[in-house]
Amino acid sequence: MKIDLVTIFPGILDGPFRESMIQRAVDKGLVEINLVDLRSYTHDRHRQVDDTPYGGGYGMILKPEPLFEAVEDLRNRSGPGESRVILLTPQGNLFNQGFAWRLAEEKHLILICGRYEGVDERVRTSLVDEEISIGDFVLTGGELAAAVVVDAVVRLLPGFIAEEASENESFTGSLLEHPHYTRPPVFRGMEVPSVLLSGNHGEIARWRRQQSLKRTFERRSDLLDQAELSPDDKLYLETIKNQES
Repeated sequence: MKIDLVTIFPGILDGPFRESMIQRAVDKGLVEINLVDLRSYTHDRHRQVDDTPYGGGYGMILKPEPLFEAVEDLRNRSGPGESRVILLTPQGNLFNQGFAWRLAEEKHLILICGRYEGVDERVRTSLVDEEISIGDFVLTGGELAAAVVVDAVVRLLPGFIAEEASENESFTGSLLEHPHYTRPPVFRGMEVPSVLLSGNHGEIARWRRQQSLKRTFERRSDLLDQAELSPDDKLYLETIKNQES
């Protein structure tokens, strides 16, 4: 996969992709991540990428000319039909794990990091394929949101982590993940559940499934509407509901 991030502040994104497992993915050739300075696509001596809004109002708007030129240049390098252009904006569709899985199947992502009061509307209507928001809040710019999207997508690429490691993660199968414990078995009087020390893999799997259901019910019950539930799962949830009531 190739990911281009179009921004006027590339320094913000320099750190997140040069540490930890994302850097390993780059080193292994699983992904190519490029920081693209939008100002390099301007042609005036001030390298202006923004201007005041028509009709008046507060703030500045990112101009269409450099954004169109940047995206068209990046698209041409990948070939026709291989690029998906995404704008990071609070007005976009809410990003989630399913969204990340879909983007992980793309060959080339171009992420536009919004800034100031936003982008010229012609960018939205004629250049962008999709708009993404990472939550119902406003950031100073789209760079941190883009970093979140890239991290979530890259970790799903084949070869990044073992396939079985992601099977029980939160939001996989529409459930939150079960609790985890490690050594020591007793810490400040708090004991690890005995089932995890039993060596009985069937009972451990059953406990983890039930804990996942319980945690999802308590914290994100809305996810249960999308989950694939067995008869045993439904019976356990009914037990929890009866205890609550």
